[in-house]
Amino acid sequence: MNEVQISVRQLTIITIFFTVGSAILITPSGMVQSARQDAWIAGLIGIGVGLLTVWFMCKLVNLYPQKNLIEILETLLGKWVGKTVSLLFISSLFLGAPAAVLNDLGDFMTTQMMPETPIEAIIILFGTVILMGVRLGIEVVARSAELLFPWFVLLYLLLVLLVSFNIDPRQLQPVLENGFPPIWQAVLTFISVAFLPHISLLLILPASVNRPAQFGKGIVLGSLVGSLMLVIVIILSILVLGVEITSKSLFPSYVLAQKIDIGHFLQRVETIVAVMWFFSLYFRITLYMSSITVSLAQIFNLKDYRPLVWPLGMLLIVMSFVVYPNVPFRQAWDARTWPPYILTVGLLLPLLLLTIHGLRRLFKKKQTKQA
Repeated sequence: MNEVQISVRQLTIITIFFTVGSAILITPSGMVQSARQDAWIAGLIGIGVGLLTVWFMCKLVNLYPQKNLIEILETLLGKWVGKTVSLLFISSLFLGAPAAVLNDLGDFMTTQMMPETPIEAIIILFGTVILMGVRLGIEVVARSAELLFPWFVLLYLLLVLLVSFNIDPRQLQPVLENGFPPIWQAVLTFISVAFLPHISLLLILPASVNRPAQFGKGIVLGSLVGSLMLVIVIILSILVLGVEITSKSLFPSYVLAQKIDIGHFLQRVETIVAVMWFFSLYFRITLYMSSITVSLAQIFNLKDYRPLVWPLGMLLIVMSFVVYPNVPFRQAWDARTWPPYILTVGLLLPLLLLTIHGLRRLFKKKQTKQA
């Protein structure tokens, strides 16, 4: 598993895709619901807080070069406790991340683009493509991301440029109308989607980069670029759609693209957002599933992770059908369940492991002095 090598450039690109992920369509709504027209401020604060959390993750990796999170857990907690914690983490991540994101895709397609197509057909087709990528390996996925990234950037710049003709600066006023408390809730929403899930990347990428010393640089740079892209979309959503429409839309970025109308000639180009989202969503789910399958193979001491791909893939597709029974459940899950969970595994877990590392070093120093 450790023979696979990707470059720092590829690491940065797949981190950008992973950061943007499903957030480009769903994050503006949740943030505007909390912070109203100040959601852009929450986004900027969220970038600072989020990069700090990513730095903690990278600091942990730097202490144990070329070891993934599973190996670090076993090193610090012991073999059996480490494997138990790893298995709990992997199981909960599988239910809360790739299955939920795949459901988001099916929900978007059946409500916005193909209402007469069964959601099961969309999820099965897209899920099959994801599993093919997982089976081919992270090196192939990274090369694919490198090829598709210029098109992703082009579509993103095209969206920003065309939407800019419809902005209304008055939509951002008044600034800080309700003070900072609502902003902090929006900050949590932002980092829970854009930054904290990066903990799953530590399950597979540290041992795959050809220059381990540059791992932190690639992750931080990719996180910064991806989060800035998200904040720009949030600002444009407020400037063009306004607070009310943005907060009430399930997919405000798609509605934003529907507002493009230049001379009554250039219209109905919202597929730009859809194609962008398909790119980023594919790589987010693929990286989730790659991390999960490789980690399970490592936990159970399997020589190859590939026999796990299709069984886990079938379970993924089934779970994506039932993970969100209805829209109110999904909104409650996203607001009340996902943030505390990802805060625990994405921030508290790295901090706990760093603390244990520090205590072990202190104990060893005391033993050395006594000897």
